[in-house]
Amino acid sequence: MFTLSDFDFNLPPELIAQTALTERSASRLLDVNNRAATASFTDRHFTELPSLLEPGDLLVFNDTKVLKARFLGQKASGGRIEVLVERLTGATTALAQIRASKSPLPGTKLVLAEAFEVTVGERVEPFYTLHFPADCLTLIEQYGRLPLPPYIEHDPDAFDETRYQTVYAANPGAVAAPTAGLHFDPALFAALDARGVERATLTLHVGAGTFQPVRVENLAEHRMHSEWYRLPQTLADKIVATKARGNRVIAVGTTSLRALEAAARDAAKAGRPLSETSAETDIFITPGYEFRVVDRLVTNFHLPKSTLMMLVSAFAGMDAIRAAYAHAIEERYRFFSYGDAMLLTRQAAA
Repeated sequence: MFTLSDFDFNLPPELIAQTALTERSASRLLDVNNRAATASFTDRHFTELPSLLEPGDLLVFNDTKVLKARFLGQKASGGRIEVLVERLTGATTALAQIRASKSPLPGTKLVLAEAFEVTVGERVEPFYTLHFPADCLTLIEQYGRLPLPPYIEHDPDAFDETRYQTVYAANPGAVAAPTAGLHFDPALFAALDARGVERATLTLHVGAGTFQPVRVENLAEHRMHSEWYRLPQTLADKIVATKARGNRVIAVGTTSLRALEAAARDAAKAGRPLSETSAETDIFITPGYEFRVVDRLVTNFHLPKSTLMMLVSAFAGMDAIRAAYAHAIEERYRFFSYGDAMLLTRQAAA
């Protein structure tokens, strides 16, 4: 049985990327060959990705769009607060985290960004319901701040508002970017098209829970956060066709993988084929998990002891991931959201 400590590693803090590269596809790509008994690695540039895929392979992207979900504000009493909108629940309602010296009670009025007032509603653990005076999305985009990850130490600027968003972001609702997608730009899409690689999208709204640490040593006791996703029927059909012709499904990012595997798991439980799905998922993927859809994964490097470290270890194998991270640290790769990427292949079944 694996424990939290099995997914720890020592990362020199200077390897945490604080800013994005000006050119999206200029990042590095660690190509991990884990099909042999001992994993091997090739240091590449991200622009080489098309040459590593086959014509007819299918890349699956998460087209969620990051909200300007962070607000500074105050209570009527003058007490300072910080609000992070977790998800929109209606035209004028949302769930949010609230940091304050004292937890606000239902009915409390909060002034956000010195611009408008919201009312605290019922508690939906671990969040609060907020009632907005007008359309949530409009107010959030007009007055909110981009919610950069906690390990990025500068305040967001105009460059971040562009770079902490994929070029194909379409559906607002995330509070964190699907960061593996940040490496793709129009020139790379053109190269993938020329290679004959197919593309498709799904939506998973990444929640703030993605940054929450695992606080229990026994992983069976961890309560995974829930996120909403939608897998369209057109994607389900493409997956079936891709598999039928012997090609591979490549998830761009762990969020795409989680949505694909959650939909496939639920379809298998119901005894039906993969089909259009809109649902909440709290899927928790750890070593030993049986993958049903994804054959390869493009992903950034993840935090020590995180659920995403567990996911990639389940996908590529514990030994391969440990060796890959050691190699990346030795070769001075850039880590986390604004960092470099790796290309993984699903480990062979035991």
